[in-house]
Amino acid sequence: MLSKRIIPCLDIKDGRTVKGVNFINLRDAGDPVELATQYAKENADELVFLDISATEQKRKTLADLVLKVAKAIDIPFTVGGGISSVEDVAILLRNGADKVSINSAAVQRPELINELATAFGSQCVVVAIDAKQIDGDWKVHLVGGKVPTKIDLFEWAKEVEERGAGEILFTSMDHDGTKNGFANAALAQLSETVNLPIIASGGAGNTKHFTDTFILGKADAALAASVFHFGEISVPDLKQQLKAQQIAVRL
Repeated sequence: MLSKRIIPCLDIKDGRTVKGVNFINLRDAGDPVELATQYAKENADELVFLDISATEQKRKTLADLVLKVAKAIDIPFTVGGGISSVEDVAILLRNGADKVSINSAAVQRPELINELATAFGSQCVVVAIDAKQIDGDWKVHLVGGKVPTKIDLFEWAKEVEERGAGEILFTSMDHDGTKNGFANAALAQLSETVNLPIIASGGAGNTKHFTDTFILGKADAALAASVFHFGEISVPDLKQQLKAQQIAVRL
C-alpha cells in the first residue's frame, strides 16, 4: 500500500504566508522560508506553495521566493499561482519546483494541461480544483474562489485526467478554514471518478479529520495550512497518530 502523504500548504500573498476562512479574512501566518524549513525538518512528505493573488493581480508567480524556499528544503515541492504557459513552468522548475499546480488557467484553456504533460510529464502536473456546493451540486470556482462557473466538479476531474494531469488537488471552499473536517463524501466520489491521486484540502481541524479523509474520503494525501502554521497540530505527532490507526505513513 502506498503511504498517505501529509502536505503543509503555504498560501502566499505579498511575500508572506497567510490563511483565511472560506477563502476570505486572511491573516498573517509567518515567513514562508522559515515555515518551509520547519516542515522539511518535521518530515512532511511534500510542500505546496500557492501564490494566491497572482491570478487576480494578473502577474506571474514569485519565482525569486520559490527559489529561496526550494533552497531551504529537501522534500518534493509543488508551486502554483499565475501559471498559464509552458514557459512559466520552465522558470519555476529551474527555480527548484518539482511539480506545478494549475487552476484557473486550466479551466480557461484546458489545452494547457496537455501542453504541460507533454513538455514535462504528467507527474509534474497537479490540477487544483476549488469547488463549492450550489443547490446540492459541486461547482468549480476560479481566481481564488472569486469567480463561480457552471462546471461540474466531477466532469471537470474526468477531463483533467484525460488531458494528462498526474494529480488533483481538491479544495472544498465550503470547508476551507472551518476546521470542521474535509469534504469526505465529495472526495470519495472523486476517487471513484478518476484514477488519479487525490489531495484533500479544506477543513482540517484535528487529527481525526486526517484519519477520516484517508478512510472515508479515500484521499491519497491531505493538505492543511493553519493547523500546522499556528502550532495546533505538529506533523510528527499527526503521523504517529495515523500510524496508530493502521494508516500507512512515512515516519
